[in-house]
Amino acid sequence: MGVSGAARPDSRLEVFVLPGIGEIRAGDDLAAIILAATGTLLADGDILAVTSKIVSKAEGRQVAATDREQAITDETVRVVATRAHPGGVTRIVENRQGLVMAAAGVDASNVTEGTVLLLPVDPDASARALCTAVREATGLRVGVLITDTVGRPWRDGQTDIAIGAAGVAVLDDLRGTTDAHGRRLDVTVAAVADEIAGAADLIKGKTSGNPVAVVRGLAQLVGPIDAGDRGARRLLRDSANDMFRVGSAEAYAEGYAAGLEAAATREIPSAESRQSPPSELPTGHFAATRETPASDLPVAAPSDSADGPEVATRGTASR
Repeated sequence: MGVSGAARPDSRLEVFVLPGIGEIRAGDDLAAIILAATGTLLADGDILAVTSKIVSKAEGRQVAATDREQAITDETVRVVATRAHPGGVTRIVENRQGLVMAAAGVDASNVTEGTVLLLPVDPDASARALCTAVREATGLRVGVLITDTVGRPWRDGQTDIAIGAAGVAVLDDLRGTTDAHGRRLDVTVAAVADEIAGAADLIKGKTSGNPVAVVRGLAQLVGPIDAGDRGARRLLRDSANDMFRVGSAEAYAEGYAAGLEAAATREIPSAESRQSPPSELPTGHFAATRETPASDLPVAAPSDSADGPEVATRGTASR
């Protein structure tokens, strides 16, 4: 599941871009292009962080699409959340690769007018092919990460993550080890592939035209290409452990609908039973004051406002 405690560099971490990689077109030999750019720069234990866009272009994932929204729909497996805004509608979805991201990863930037760019069909397979070609050509033990940009729950801004990996561990499992004070670590599993992707993006940038970076100093993470747990798909959280499978407004709407359905099936007391006095004096706050419990008050359906979804609170709806 990782390489326990191995993700700590012995001395320093070095990250630099590979210059000279021009526009990539469908059918281009991406490994040969990257190797030409590396020259003699690569060393044993290096990790190549490759922007997914050039992988998609080389694999012919640029498709005609007059309507980007339809392309997003076609790549969507499950809708997580949608939000309307002055510029349109943002959709957070799970795509065919199992990744949860805005617009299913469909990209309309830096492509020919009237086309969009889809993510690689299998980013891990793309990473394996690239890593194999580089290792065979150089004789060096290198790893490959394919990276893409995503937003994050709870935090503004975007960062790069690893969506494909080969020859490099994606997780560093520290469970069972101890911290600097001797305390046992029971839950810590570092997402090292995502951390490397983020570090590489600091110098690759979004507009500099440098789609490949070399990360040096983490040779302990580099290993066999065919290791069963080293693909980036290992980073995807399964649905059973996903505590945030839908957006907040969507979760509220689901709960509201379930509440309405449950209320519709409740048996309504007859007039006689409602008017008959209780056989025993009830106890408790609601019985003493004859107030209606908050849980029995109606709740308004969720609505949107300029500040986001409005969630009604119990006790505020009119009777």
